Amino acid sequence: MGLKFLGLLLLIVALALGLWFGTDTPLGAAIFQLWPEFLNTFQAGVQRRVLPELWDWVILPVLLWPVWAVPAGLGGLFLLLGLARRR
Repeated sequence: MGLKFLGLLLLIVALALGLWFGTDTPLGAAIFQLWPEFLNTFQAGVQRRVLPELWDWVILPVLLWPVWAVPAGLGGLFLLLGLARRR
């Protein structure tokens, strides 16, 4: 029940974000509207303390995806895992 509930919750969040910001708004732009200083701090932390290439190769492309895509993808994954786990 936990994974299915989390998956459905994330799909609802994806729908709400798509309606709130529009379906074409990038995730990075939505984060900047809600919390402007977060992206600079997050970038500096990743590049200095984790791996600089992680920012360029993974995180930056994800920030260019539509705002609804990340929660929808995670929600679909959790929903499928919850359904598969039950069988």
